[in-house]
Amino acid sequence: MSQTGRHEQERTRLSQSELNQALIRHLAYRRGRSGGQRANLKLCDLSHLDLSGSDLAEADLSGAKLYSTRLSSANLGGATLYGADMRLANLERANLEKADLRGACLRGAVLSDANLIDADLRDGTLMHWDRATGAMVQHEHSSEQLTTELTAALARGANFTRAKMANAFIMQTDLSDAILRGTKFMRANLTNSNLMGCDMSDADLTEANLSGARLQGAVLTGAAINRANFQGATLIGAILDSIQLTSPAIQGAVMAQSLEAAGANVNELLAAHIAWIDSGGRIGKRADLSNLDLSGHELSKANLSAAVLTCASLRRATLVEASLAISEISLADLREADLTKADLRGVNLERATLTGATLFNAQLGPVHIQTATGQIWRANLSRARLNECNLRGADLRKADLKGANLVCADLRGANLRDADLQSADCNGAWLDGATLEGANLADARGLRLPR
Repeated sequence: MSQTGRHEQERTRLSQSELNQALIRHLAYRRGRSGGQRANLKLCDLSHLDLSGSDLAEADLSGAKLYSTRLSSANLGGATLYGADMRLANLERANLEKADLRGACLRGAVLSDANLIDADLRDGTLMHWDRATGAMVQHEHSSEQLTTELTAALARGANFTRAKMANAFIMQTDLSDAILRGTKFMRANLTNSNLMGCDMSDADLTEANLSGARLQGAVLTGAAINRANFQGATLIGAILDSIQLTSPAIQGAVMAQSLEAAGANVNELLAAHIAWIDSGGRIGKRADLSNLDLSGHELSKANLSAAVLTCASLRRATLVEASLAISEISLADLREADLTKADLRGVNLERATLTGATLFNAQLGPVHIQTATGQIWRANLSRARLNECNLRGADLRKADLKGANLVCADLRGANLRDADLQSADCNGAWLDGATLEGANLADARGLRLPR
């Protein structure tokens, strides 16, 4: 049930100064100092107040009104937010790990890059304030369920690993690039949500409604999709297990087309593309292989410079010494593809999946555009999945690898001079003999620099 339709509770309005005093006592409690007291803000009205960066870990905010409250970078780990009204609240980069959000309303809230690992967003039961006991108790004549609501929320890059979200309303919500590994979505309503590039591996989507959802580039390997509704959902470029591809649940989804089904001929497309390149665009046609299934195709030495391959499926394709400079390959599936010595200068591989791919001696450096300003076009591999990828001897000068997954990648002898590896996951990556001079390594995880 939505927050606006819930039983109205009498709330105590706190001023910013009263709230600040409660925060000081709570901080002393958290640090074990004398005079400390756990913040008890249940059924308080904290609407529009500024709690940015505040430490409210383990605080009790049951039934509190946090409408449009600023909570960016706040610590709410283990806090009780049961049935709280958090509509339009700003929780960007906030820590909500193991928080109790059952029955909370987060409609229109901002949760981008927030931490909700192991958070509980399941149904709650309608409660009320008992003045005699000073406690929250269940209504005597009501068993009304409060369904957690995330409708129209903005949660880009948020981490919901193992969060419990069964039955939640998550319609029209932006969860692009979110981490949803092992998240419990049983019977949740994700209608028309943006799940592009998110990691839903091992999630439980049993009986969930994903109709109309956008899942381009999303990872669903190991996810349970029994009786889920994918009608009209876009799964082009999504990473699925072979058994999932045969599931009745995805029959109504929009999938990548084979060349035959699209009425396309790869040789004719390549010939027209080369004519387009050689004539400077006067004749021929730029190759657009977006949304096509080219898995296993032999494309070695093919000239696909500046081609468009957005959301293309190129799993196990052979692209040895292929020319793909300044091509658009974002959200594509390149698992186990062979790109040995390929020319990928200035390529856009944002959010592409290259797990287990071979890019031995591949060229991923910048392209120098011949203009008066001498513009440099860098290769974009931000948020790309390069785990277990062979990048030995690859040229990655000035490459954008922000947030990339480089777990167990082989980067021995690679040139990463002036590359941007901010927030990249480098756990288990081999970097012996790699050049990292001038590289941005801020917040890179698991990085073991070569001696």
